[in-house]
Amino acid sequence: MAKVKKWIESRAKKPEDEYDEAKREFEMAMGTPFINIKVEIPKGFEELRSQFLSLEKNEDFLREVEDLVKKRLTYEQRGVKDASKE
Repeated sequence: MAKVKKWIESRAKKPEDEYDEAKREFEMAMGTPFINIKVEIPKGFEELRSQFLSLEKNEDFLREVEDLVKKRLTYEQRGVKDASKE
């Protein structure tokens, strides 16, 4: 743990990081807002690693995620409680 902390503290911000941050801010201001999320492979599915990684570019999967986002935002807009939090 100490090695990780030392690495984080010693890590200087790289020009690419600054560029990526500025690019994201510009895209959010000028274009359609977006989010990036990290999804880890579920436990027990490690043997499907290649299929999991291919989901990132799978158009059907991306449409399903977009539909899920629409559904979630519609529920929130209408004031419907999230059943998973009860």
